[in-house]
Formats: sequence, structure tokens, C-alpha cells
Amino acid sequence: MNEDYLVRALAYDGQIRAFAITSTNTVSEACRRQDTWATASAALGRTITISAMMGAMLKGNDRLTVKVEGNGPIGYIVADSNAKGEVRGYIKHPHVHFDLNEKGKLDVRRAVGTEGTISVVKDLGLREHFTGQVPIISGEIGEDFTYYFVNSEQVPSSVGAGVLVNPDHTILASGGFILQVMPGADDETITKLEKQIASIPPISSLIRDGKSPEEILEMLLDGGEMKILDRLPVQFHCQCSKERIQNAIKSLGNEEIQEMIDEDNGATATCHFCNETYTFSAEELEELKEQ
Repeated sequence: MNEDYLVRALAYDGQIRAFAITSTNTVSEACRRQDTWATASAALGRTITISAMMGAMLKGNDRLTVKVEGNGPIGYIVADSNAKGEVRGYIKHPHVHFDLNEKGKLDVRRAVGTEGTISVVKDLGLREHFTGQVPIISGEIGEDFTYYFVNSEQVPSSVGAGVLVNPDHTILASGGFILQVMPGADDETITKLEKQIASIPPISSLIRDGKSPEEILEMLLDGGEMKILDRLPVQFHCQCSKERIQNAIKSLGNEEIQEMIDEDNGATATCHFCNETYTFSAEELEELKEQ
């Protein structure tokens, strides 16, 4: 399989900042671990795809966490990403699927809901985290993040993300783009961009047809003298480990650890993101108490 990656670029003499991503493998891995049904896969996949691009806006060891919490049957989606192209995500209710909507597409809006919030927490290595929150405006996720950038970060943007799911629930194609208008951009450029965005086919079908992130940006930035800044490999990556879970157990305190020993003669913990399960024997818990 081709590796997932994203491209960062500038166009129109630096007036436009652009990102495009192919995320098929990354989304496949997340959906496999979450055991999602098709409509839930599309919602989770769009969120992960956008989060990966937002991670690429960070630097160094910075990271961000995105939460899409609507009033639809999937509950909430959480994704986190960093500047290294590592992303992961999970969904509260993975077994959600509906018939296609009137446009013949997966009904993500119905799964997510049209009321609720999108929040983004950035850990930039400072004492205070940056948190931005906006209401969900459509439930389609791309439009909701477009609204987030304009209202929370004051950067006029266009965000697109799409996922195509095979009849057997595997992921056929997934990808996305973010175009951002930099300060001082002229109206002519913005109008031209809006027309281009409206005229190109859905991003997921472009990825399915083998278009690369570079080619997708060429289509979106038509004639904007695109300058590619860099390419970043993207992958599903979970930071969980037995050691991290041990530290979490230690932080519960001796009384709670003793309860685990008395009641269950051990403990098991499962990571929300990757569904790996970690088991601790009574002896191991005794050692954690001593530490």
C-alpha cells in the first residue's frame, strides 16, 4: 500500500497557505482498531484526517487534541496529533450506520448530530494550554472545522475531508485539504479560490482515482504558483504503553490499588485509542503500591 503523507505549500505569493493529505492507511488502522461501521468510519476518518493536518501546523513536540461532541448517535470523537505526522482517534459508539443521504453519500451529519461543540486543545509546552471551542454548525465535520478556524483562530480557511468505505466496511480512500488565507491577501485571490473549491470533485473520489496531495493542491490552487514547503509522512500512532498505564495506576493511590487486589486479584486496562489491553497481576500491583 502507498504510504500516507501530507504536503505543506504556499501559493499566490504567500497569500495562501495550503495543506493536502492522503490518509487512507491511517484511517483504515484507526477504524480497524475501533471496529467502526461505515457511517461511523466516515466521521472518525474525517476527524483524524483534519487533525493530522492541524498537527502539521505545530512545531517540535507540540501536540493537539480535537473533540467533536455532537448530539448524534455516535456520541463523541476524540483525535490527537503532533508535528511529526502521528495521529490517533477513537469514537464513543463505533457501531453506527445509516442508509446513504439524498446526495448518495454516507450520512455523517446524522451520525454526528447538528448541535454540540468542537473543541481543540493545544499543548504547546507552555504552562497554559490553548483551548478553542465553537458550536457544531453542520455535523459534516469539514464545514465545522472551517467555522472553527474563522471563529477561534481568526484565520479564514476552507477545510475539506472525505472517506470512502467499501461494502465490507474497509476503507477505500481517505484524504483532505486545508486552505488558509494569510493576512493581506487580496479579494481577487480569495474569489478565485472559492470558485476552485466549489468546482473540484469530492476529495475522497480524487484520492480513490489515485490523485496525490500535490495534484489535489494543483487543482485547488489553479495557477497560483504553488511552492511546496515540505512533505510529511503520516501514520496511526498510539503513545500508550504498559509503563504509562502503570503510572496511571500509581496515581490512584494505595487504597484503590488494594481494592483492585482484593476484588479482582489484579487489573486490566484497555487503551481507548488502539484497544490494546494491559494486564497486571496482584503481585505487580503490590509492587506498584510499594513504589
